Amino acid sequence: MAACNRKRPAAVLDAVHATTAQHQQSPTRCKRSRAFIGSTDDYVQVNSLGQGGFGVVLRVRHKVTKKDLAVKFLSSPDDTEEGPDVEDLYREARFLEACEGNPYVVGFEGLLHSPDTGDVGLAMEYVEASSLEDRRAGQPLPESMARDFMWKLLTGAEMMHDRHVVHRDIKPGNILVGETRELVKICDLGLAISLSDKPPYSQAGTASYMAPEMILGKRDYDALVDTWSIGCVFAELLTGKTLFACDGEDDDDDDDNKIKVDIYQLWSIFRVLGVPDERTWPGFTSLPHTTEALRLLPAGHNHSRLRDLFPEEKLSEEGFRLLQGLLTCNPDKRLTAAAALKQPWFAAPRSAAAAANVDALSEKKAPRIKFIPPAMPEKNLLKIPAAAWNAAQRV
Repeated sequence: MAACNRKRPAAVLDAVHATTAQHQQSPTRCKRSRAFIGSTDDYVQVNSLGQGGFGVVLRVRHKVTKKDLAVKFLSSPDDTEEGPDVEDLYREARFLEACEGNPYVVGFEGLLHSPDTGDVGLAMEYVEASSLEDRRAGQPLPESMARDFMWKLLTGAEMMHDRHVVHRDIKPGNILVGETRELVKICDLGLAISLSDKPPYSQAGTASYMAPEMILGKRDYDALVDTWSIGCVFAELLTGKTLFACDGEDDDDDDDNKIKVDIYQLWSIFRVLGVPDERTWPGFTSLPHTTEALRLLPAGHNHSRLRDLFPEEKLSEEGFRLLQGLLTCNPDKRLTAAAALKQPWFAAPRSAAAAANVDALSEKKAPRIKFIPPAMPEKNLLKIPAAAWNAAQRV
């Protein structure tokens, strides 16, 4: 069952991390990813870009070339003496490499290895940006700015989905935004999956941006869980507030409380969009958690209030059609990223920089990797990691 976004105590790590070499895997284990680009000894730490239960992201600078990178190190699991699961880092590296050439996904640079500790770091392009969560600061955007932003976000998602990558945790904390908002990049693919792997898929992500089919236990969901999340981000751009805020408190060791959190989240969705039924969502009542949810949810609220929250003076009719198409409970009727980009709302001229980014793609060489990494053994992914780029700061 879904859980609110929550942070574990942040790990205290320095430039070369602080776990012992005996827990680490050899860099040769990353056989299908790009070769290691060097040693941590070749770099100096500039500052910390963000940290949380997952570990830390550092800004480092090459001692000779002076090139800056953002490097992600994982921390050890809570309450254990085991080292971090380096396979998770390798898997994220392969997903980033699979997205190579996508101007709206943070670029993959390679892997760094610490000769002293055996630690491995995921090296990514460093960009002068903050997370949308930090940049937004509760301020709504005018529709014209939201349109340009959404075009970039959906274009990035479409290209990612074309390579069978589903992010599963798109939210403001995982979107990097430059000061002028021309730069927009999706980051933190730590919870991504490949649709090349057959279901069942587990629940993962942040509850306030989680699609209802995932909360209700559907195990064969697809890339439409990402477009739901993008719809949530769209609403937040226009209002400065989380549309489906998770009101419940979660306790990792209390299954009953997790169910309550799910009900809180479903109620947050259904009181805005209306409670689905077999007419509006065929198969709704057969989902694993629907019976329990309907038993606990308040009666009524069968009609959508979405337009009431986004009147025409805030969002045009064409813009509302896009929002409504993304925030549709029935995934079979929800817009894909590709279909969303064909909506009339995007007929307005885009910024020159946005158009140039995509036009340049045709000139890029094919990605160096043409496979999607195989699935790792099923894990409990409901311990939501803090956004890898939350609290990103400029120097």
